[in-house]
Amino acid sequence: MGSIQVRKENKRLILDFYYRSIRCREQTALEDTPANRKKVQKLLDRIEGEISLGTFDYQRYFPSSRNTAKFNQSPMASAVQALGTAVSGNSSAQPVIAAQTPLFKEFAETWFNEKSVEWRESHRKGVRANLDKALVPRFGEMAVGQIAKADILAFRAELAKVQARGKQTVLSNPRINKMLNPLRMILNEAADRFNFPTPFQNIKQLKVRKTDVQPFSLDEVQRILTTARPDFRNYFKTRFFTGMRTGEIHGLKWKFVDFERRLILVRETVIDGRTEYTKTDGSQRDIQMSQIVFDALKEQEQATRKLSEYVFCTRNGAPLDHKNVTNRVWHPLLRHLGLAPRRPYQCRHTAATLWLASGESPQWIAAQLGHTTTEMLFRVYARYVPNLTRRDGSAFERLITGVMGNGERQLRLPEAANEPAAAQKEVHHG
Repeated sequence: MGSIQVRKENKRLILDFYYRSIRCREQTALEDTPANRKKVQKLLDRIEGEISLGTFDYQRYFPSSRNTAKFNQSPMASAVQALGTAVSGNSSAQPVIAAQTPLFKEFAETWFNEKSVEWRESHRKGVRANLDKALVPRFGEMAVGQIAKADILAFRAELAKVQARGKQTVLSNPRINKMLNPLRMILNEAADRFNFPTPFQNIKQLKVRKTDVQPFSLDEVQRILTTARPDFRNYFKTRFFTGMRTGEIHGLKWKFVDFERRLILVRETVIDGRTEYTKTDGSQRDIQMSQIVFDALKEQEQATRKLSEYVFCTRNGAPLDHKNVTNRVWHPLLRHLGLAPRRPYQCRHTAATLWLASGESPQWIAAQLGHTTTEMLFRVYARYVPNLTRRDGSAFERLITGVMGNGERQLRLPEAANEPAAAQKEVHHG
């Protein structure tokens, strides 16, 4: 583990680390201040990261050091300038810094190796594909310090003209934002490490339209459950009345079904056939079974308990594949019933709106859905509640119309909250 030291004679900061079992001490041109310590610590973290990956090149970091002769250069090493220039912040050194920064394809690989340990496997695969298919082909041979704002905007404009896979439309704004996010993170990290202004400054994400949910009515739910294939009826009952996400219900195992306490313990999710941690920490939750869900799972237990550890599974006991269920079961069912095509995720939205319509506590509903607050609940679903509960101001409207519709009617209001009705004072209007 490296450390930052201070030379007593001149109060300059020193990097103290081990490379190939040899202690190395390299002095910087920076004085001992909190800001400079932060800069040097970031550089030390990078050096130790490259040492652990086997890509550290001593001469690139410390070209004039006497230690350079002790070590052979690594062909995979990233090209960086001398330490004093890399962390100095001197604006006059900016052209040199940009010229000596590593190629995008090299730094992107280093960034990916450092960050991927933080990600779920599905996210790691998505970022990897984005790098290999889009970002590296476009920016790979450019030095990270030479990529300009104009290059990013031109790339974004190119993406806006690309036809979406399997569709007749171009890439959506959310998809373009998703592709640009790794580029933003890579260049921001490079700018921080090599001390040059990030080209992403003042480049905002493309505007994304507000999500339009399309929950099913209770009548439509009944039609779906009545018509669904018998082997999927319990599956849809559980989806409609628990609000579980697709990966959560596909990853549900019998060990997480507590019939005694009537709870479904959401602890894992299945994505692309792999069992992973849930979407967020807040997604780890206990869902209360309603009677219809309890009965459905009891019936399902007879079908799959001995076959698989998964509650809902294929004939060979493997977890369900969401594309297969969507294309071969869900969409044909909606077409047969004459219902508008919708993603299976709308089952989750349906559960939320039905809970709201029945008057359940918003805090309880948020907990069942795996939301840490009720903010998303009201933002996404509030407009559907009036149609289901008539809690849309119409009751107040009838009261006011009935009382104040003519000048002869009187509205009686209490003088105090604890005053009996007989003592209420008449207030005449008009």
